[in-house]
Amino acid sequence: MKPVVYVSGTFDLFHSNHLKMIEYGAGLGGTLIVGVSTDELVSTYKNPPSVPFEERQAIISALKYPHIVIPQRSLEHTQRVKDLNIDIFVVGDDWRGKYDYLRDLGVQVFYFPYGAGVSSSKLKQQITKQYSELKKTADDHINPEVV
Repeated sequence: MKPVVYVSGTFDLFHSNHLKMIEYGAGLGGTLIVGVSTDELVSTYKNPPSVPFEERQAIISALKYPHIVIPQRSLEHTQRVKDLNIDIFVVGDDWRGKYDYLRDLGVQVFYFPYGAGVSSSKLKQQITKQYSELKKTADDHINPEVV
């Protein structure tokens, strides 16, 4: 029987590393379930996502890889692993070590390497910086004379 693969993420400001992680999960087995963190969950450990949960879930659902896309309301996955018979758990390497306890349940845990590439946090910083620079130049100009 082919394994059940669970890919976990927030998937805010969807980018190429998100897609690569989901593709990686799809390549590991049979049924691919993607858990999208709810706004409420994300807000417990960092700023709320820029893109609302329903939109992030719709984006992931539109991809060709996932068989099922479900809300992720907790960072504790013991019961979810048991309920869904998950064999493989994939999450970004920024969570390295956090889900090692799932190995005690017989689950293979993979921390997908984002590397030095794109991340939602970096995108937000870049957008904020560009906006600040644009605003500064827009605000620092002489208004034309009105005749």
